[in-house]
Amino acid sequence: MSDGPAEPSTVPPTGPTPPGPVLPAGAPTTGAPLAGAAPPGSMPPGAPAPWPAPAGGGEGEPRQRLHPLSPVLHGAKSLVVVIAGLSWSTLSRVGFGWFAAMVAVLALGATVLSVVSWYNTGYHVVGRELRVYEGLLWRRTRAIPLERLQAVEVVRPLLAQLTGLAELRLEVVGGGKTEAPLAYLGVADAARLRERLLSLAGRVAQAPTPEHAGAAVLPGAAPTAAAPGRPLHAVRNQSLLISQLLTPQAFLLPFGVAFVVVQFLTAGSWSFVAVASTLTAMAGVLLQPVRRVLDDWNFRLARDGGTLRVHNGLLETRAQTVPLARVQTVRATWPLLWRMKGWLRLRLEVAGYSVAEADDRNRPDRLLPVGDLPTATMIVAEVLPGVRLDALALSPPPNRTRWLHPLGRRAFGAGLFDEVFVTRSGRLTRQVVIVPYARIQSVRVVQGPVQRRLGLASVHADTAGGSGATAQDRDLAEAWALAADLTTRAHQARNPT
Repeated sequence: MSDGPAEPSTVPPTGPTPPGPVLPAGAPTTGAPLAGAAPPGSMPPGAPAPWPAPAGGGEGEPRQRLHPLSPVLHGAKSLVVVIAGLSWSTLSRVGFGWFAAMVAVLALGATVLSVVSWYNTGYHVVGRELRVYEGLLWRRTRAIPLERLQAVEVVRPLLAQLTGLAELRLEVVGGGKTEAPLAYLGVADAARLRERLLSLAGRVAQAPTPEHAGAAVLPGAAPTAAAPGRPLHAVRNQSLLISQLLTPQAFLLPFGVAFVVVQFLTAGSWSFVAVASTLTAMAGVLLQPVRRVLDDWNFRLARDGGTLRVHNGLLETRAQTVPLARVQTVRATWPLLWRMKGWLRLRLEVAGYSVAEADDRNRPDRLLPVGDLPTATMIVAEVLPGVRLDALALSPPPNRTRWLHPLGRRAFGAGLFDEVFVTRSGRLTRQVVIVPYARIQSVRVVQGPVQRRLGLASVHADTAGGSGATAQDRDLAEAWALAADLTTRAHQARNPT
């Protein structure tokens, strides 16, 4: 029941793809060179050095290396990891001099390895595949079919911003993780390669304007600015900061600090290791809200045809494109401390993106980091036309569920609407999940031992993303009727007559 793209063709290209400019359809293939074309063998300033074309041109265009500054950035990242890995106790045992020497040696080794890795890493496009080559002793070649390409994300960490570089991360349908991260390329090269890959994958339409109809897309030309689309909303950074102060971690931190200070005063121990360990633990407590602020800084949302364009980030900027056709669910969450200001956040579940990423920042699930109900209603209507978040009347479970939920029975609810199935749950943190019928993959009726005694059951509507929605603790007869209705509606939505 997946709605993903068709499987890639297994027929290899019939012949070599000669290097050179990409001509528009109908353009002549003979004659004088195009105006402004670079002479053969020339490269624009700052472009990554290409590898020589293979003998006979059998592999098409020459392989490209990453930017020459890539080993420096990788070495700097390794230095941060090394320093973080060496604990405070190591510093106190060996002293600052030996500690600095250990860091320098390990950082130098990491930089040398980064240079060797860069020298043996290359990429190029062959037909409808992106091929990435890497490895010195053990060579590895990854061929990524562009038919399965879901999106290409442009990421710029802080060091990349300072050096004018960017990283490309590819999301492939069914992939277990982000594929072939190309780190790092020049910003212009990254933007140009991103548009080319998406164009070959059929994710964007690149119709030339009349005045440029006869122009070629040159390898060294500066990329045109991507259409920003129709702006939908920009989150105020002040609201983002306040929202993260209204989290349990930030709210309870003063109490934790007071407890630690009392412990130190009572025990009379102010050793360097004890103080450093305490500060490290406090930093770990604040890591999540601080990371959310940094990730969602300057959050902007725009609509561009059938996609959403998301721009966000302070120390690491991101430009993501979310295809609306693959949105599985929309989740609206009201944290307890946010209710005093009437705030909520919206999250997406998108099929085809890697769910096994340890770093969930790579997932394009941000729809609204913080906002009020009217703003959320407007955004939900853009993603799911005809659905109004502020007008969802849901029916609560039967009265006998008070034995299971004595304080929050009416916090649960479910409802069937024209295009979507909606559920509500949560006592302290309220959550509403909206699932289009066309995205439902399976329907399950689950009954626990206590539910059997009370004549209750829960109905699960599963999606390709793996979570879906759950109508908790419904009457048993109602649960079976709801499951049958959901199955029928899902079939009709996927197979309209």
